[in-house]
Formats: sequence, structure tokens, C-alpha cells
Amino acid sequence: MNGGVQLGLDFATTRLVRVTPSRLATWTDCPRRYRLTYLDRPSPPRSGGRAHSTLGAVVHLALRALFELPPEERTPRAAAALVDRHWTSEGFRDAAQAAEYRERARGWVAEYVTEWSADSPDGQDVDVVGLEQWVSVATERIVAEGRVDRIDRRGADLVVVDYKTGRWVPTAEDARSSQALALYAVATEHTLRRPCTQVELHHLPSGQVAAWEHDRASLSGHVRRAEETAAELAGAADELAAGGDAEELFPARPAARCGACEMRRSCPEGRAAAPERDPWALLAP
Repeated sequence: MNGGVQLGLDFATTRLVRVTPSRLATWTDCPRRYRLTYLDRPSPPRSGGRAHSTLGAVVHLALRALFELPPEERTPRAAAALVDRHWTSEGFRDAAQAAEYRERARGWVAEYVTEWSADSPDGQDVDVVGLEQWVSVATERIVAEGRVDRIDRRGADLVVVDYKTGRWVPTAEDARSSQALALYAVATEHTLRRPCTQVELHHLPSGQVAAWEHDRASLSGHVRRAEETAAELAGAADELAAGGDAEELFPARPAARCGACEMRRSCPEGRAAAPERDPWALLAP
């Protein structure tokens, strides 16, 4: 890395903790869900599919396939057809609701490719260099890794692009505060050997783009907080393996989000905190 994120390693004294943004976020939200998801074996039963997750997965797959095409073939019609190719109705209320959101998704990706092409009509200033790209970086305490939806090269720099399809329209503050995006930027720069400080959330339902340009200090801050979280979750896992009390080490953090938690069957506190939400409740209106 160039600049301020230090990557010096001391393997003799430090055990590196391997983490992904998803693992870090799960621990921060609820240590019990972290244990049930990543540590307990056999894994406990999970709730069925949810429509908003299905919708997000379909849009991601369609956009990946779209940007794998030559630029001249990235048309709105091709984008809509790719939604059809990858469509599944898991988690929707009924066939009518699934058909409605299938049409919405077709419109989202068709409009998205139209707007994206208009921003770079000749393709010379923007180049897609990574699709579902696996990136990683080692600091003094962690190996942070994950899969980036899309990586653009704009001039000499790289940009991390993350697609969103949910109810919430992200803001620049969401892009700034996202630990996942910051870690992706650091790992992208390390993996692809080009500067990467710009992160973007592309919200397909609204067509909005929330962007943030990090500096070295802000990236270092996100890395430092990730290292602190990784130390906490690794310490709890070590104590559990040594015979520690699972409920004490991995407490539940009941909240409204428990209504849609896939692990609620194994969490009495979560079931008490919120009624189970319908599988389609979190769809964008």
C-alpha cells in the first residue's frame, strides 16, 4: 500500500485473525447470531428464504452477467433479459407479487445500464476491472477479505461499487461510515496494486448513487476498528473452545431486527423481542 495504512507483519508475535466485513458486522449486531452462524456445528436450522434477499441476489447476478458482456452488448434489453435468466421466486408472498417485483427488477437494471452508459459513452474514462472480485489485505492483526460487487478503473484510480436494492436509499454518510466499503477499498488497492479511496453505493430502485472519497486517515480508522472487533470475536471464540460459557461469551442483543433474523428459531430472546416478519416485509415499496 502507498500511504498511511500500515501492513507490516510480525508473524512471530501476532496471530492474524481472518475476517470478512459480513463476519465483523454480524458480531457487532449480535454475538449470539455470530456464534450460531459461524461457530456452532452442526449449524442450527435457519428460517426460509426472504424475498428482499432473493431480489438482491437476482439483481447482483444480472449485473455481473451484464458487465461481462462486451460494452456494445450492454443494452437495456439485455439487462432485462438477464433478470429473467436468473429469476427465482423464493420468499415472495405469491406468484403475483413475484411477477410484480420481477418487472421492477427488469426496469431497475435496464434504467441502470442506460444511466451508466450515458455517464461514459465512449468507455474511455471508466473501465470495469473486477466483477464479484475477491480481494484481501493483511494488516498487523487481521487478514481482511471479501468479494466486491464491482471495481471500476477511473483514470489512474480504482472505485469500489456496491449494489443496493433495499427499502433504504443510502446517503453519502452511509458510504462514509461503511466499514465494509472501507475494508474493500484497502483490500482492492492491495490486491490490484492501484490507488483506491472512492467507494460508492448504487441504489437500483431509486437510481441514486451515494459516494465517498476516503483519505488515508479515514481508511486507517476503519482498519483499526476492524482489528479491535476481530480481537473481540477471536477472543470469545478461543474462550468458547476452552470450555467457556456460550451464553456469557456470545450474548443476544435483542432488537427489532430479530423479527427477520434467520437464526430466531434458536434464540428465545430474539423471538420475544419482535414478532416474526413476513418473508416479503423488507421489499422496497
